[in-house]
Amino acid sequence: MSNFLTGNVKPIFGTILTLVALGLAGDVPFYLDVAIFDQQALGIVLGLGLAIVFIAVPARGNATPDRKVPIYDALFALLATVAGIYFAVRYPVLTNEFYYRQTETFIVGIIFIPLVVEALRRTAGLGLVTILAVFLFYGLFADLVPGQLEGRAQAFPNLVSYLGVDLNALFGLPLVIITSIVIGFIFLGQLLLRSGGSEWFTDLAIGLTGRSRGGSAKIAIVASGLFGSISGSAVSNVASTGVLTIPLMRRGGYSPQAAGAFEAVASTGGQIMPPIMGAAAFLMSERLAIGYSEVVIAALLPALLYYVAVFIQADVEAARRKIPPIPRDQMRPLGKVLREGWFFALPFAILVIALFWLNRRPETAALWAAAAVVVVSLVFGYKGRRINWRDILLSLSTTGAIAVDIIVIGAMAGLLIGVIEITGLSFGLTFLLVQVGQGSLFLLLVLTAIVSIVLGMGMPTTAIYLIVATLAAPPLRQLGIDPIAADMFVLYYGLLSMITPPVAIAAFTAANLAGARPMKTALLACRYGWPAFVLPFLFVLSPSLLMQGNVLEVAQAVVTAVAGVWLASAGLGGYLRGQLDLVGRGAFLIAGLALLIPAEGFDGAGWLELGGVVLAVAALLRQVMVARDQPA
Repeated sequence: MSNFLTGNVKPIFGTILTLVALGLAGDVPFYLDVAIFDQQALGIVLGLGLAIVFIAVPARGNATPDRKVPIYDALFALLATVAGIYFAVRYPVLTNEFYYRQTETFIVGIIFIPLVVEALRRTAGLGLVTILAVFLFYGLFADLVPGQLEGRAQAFPNLVSYLGVDLNALFGLPLVIITSIVIGFIFLGQLLLRSGGSEWFTDLAIGLTGRSRGGSAKIAIVASGLFGSISGSAVSNVASTGVLTIPLMRRGGYSPQAAGAFEAVASTGGQIMPPIMGAAAFLMSERLAIGYSEVVIAALLPALLYYVAVFIQADVEAARRKIPPIPRDQMRPLGKVLREGWFFALPFAILVIALFWLNRRPETAALWAAAAVVVVSLVFGYKGRRINWRDILLSLSTTGAIAVDIIVIGAMAGLLIGVIEITGLSFGLTFLLVQVGQGSLFLLLVLTAIVSIVLGMGMPTTAIYLIVATLAAPPLRQLGIDPIAADMFVLYYGLLSMITPPVAIAAFTAANLAGARPMKTALLACRYGWPAFVLPFLFVLSPSLLMQGNVLEVAQAVVTAVAGVWLASAGLGGYLRGQLDLVGRGAFLIAGLALLIPAEGFDGAGWLELGGVVLAVAALLRQVMVARDQPA
């Protein structure tokens, strides 16, 4: 029975889950002239997702491929499946006659909510369960909370009924977006993996950067950044690409800590890299009710600055340690790589064209790109291998299995939003933080950054954004901060939990692969990824860093920001055309930070930026003269 569940039922459920999600994304019911609610499809997806969790993930210990499923987990899986089908069938009646079906809606909620909590514990750990439990208790006893956080308490049956069925709760926007958009991009990533596309990107990164000093780290940065944008999780990106890139960096001459830190930083940065941003771009577009292209344009410059800094740190580290390019026998000529796999650029071209020029929805563009991957692989093949129907079926089932973690967290985010809506907590929390911000905007930003890091610990990108944008961003918008800047601020700091001690789960995962000390790796990752700690404060002060403003302002912000990141990174690394002494490091660091500050950020910022230019020129001239006396 156990082998049947893990070997047959799990892949079948994963395939059905993915097909339902892709059908919803592709408007299949519309073309079949079948009228259904999106929530009916969500019922199937959530039910099957929960069932997969109970089949694959044990109540205690780690999951294994040959796991024996105990009878209670088999019953939980059956209950989740039946509940999902029942909800899909009965949803039209439950939503139209909600107040007349209180007993039925309560039964639906009292089945789904405990199953979600237990699945969340198994997949994400006790941290998120504790957060969810606090909110659920708040929903029951909100009237007893003192001060501004007092809310409208709900009777237990009412709260369960609301959370289980209402559009603003369990089956609300987070689950809608994850099902209709995110799963489509996971499927695209799986097709690329099985058609050789991910291997081609790694070969391309080797061809582009392998000949420069420290090329092994630069390969890791490019490959992890490209794959991380699609993967939706910094940790899974580290686990998948780090297996190849970390040993490559170790063989190249980087220390274990440096290899782990570069991989963690590059994988985390992939989550802020347009056009996909680990699916956060689509969530932000839906939440703020703005065009997807606006989000991508706003995210472009901060992501560019982030990777410029990481590249410079890799180059500086290579110069200090005298790390050469990777050996020629480990490289494939760039021209040969392009000739063998140029066609993998076509699906991404279709994706970008569909999103920006044809204004298609993200889910439609993802389906077009996925179809293009299949077509180009069948027509051309990579290294003599073409995708086949077994690869496609395996991609479908694997997508469903991978997506369950995000589905469960999306369900949790829906429950959080439901409690916030029904109790009025959002008004109290916003009012409290706005009072802090009226006294000191800087203090509010610092508090919001800390809250976002704490809330983001150990979660995938979509879950991080949904939670921090719901809880931490509204006070910033209330104080007049640009909505995109507010959401980008909390997203950045939520993602920084991946490399920030004491949790730093992406850095610790990379440290484990590198055989390095975890805390030292995390601290080094924070140094390499330092722009992500500074930039959010700057684009809150000046939206020009988010490409908002006239052409002259944006151009000036781009030039000075890139120069500032370069100079400050050189100062932190201690190398620019030779070793930097203490005076040189301080001068470059100060000049770089001064150039990063937007001229229109506050009164006197323009003079500060001008002073940074003067100091940078003086420091560069001094270093040229000092470098002449240093040995080559």
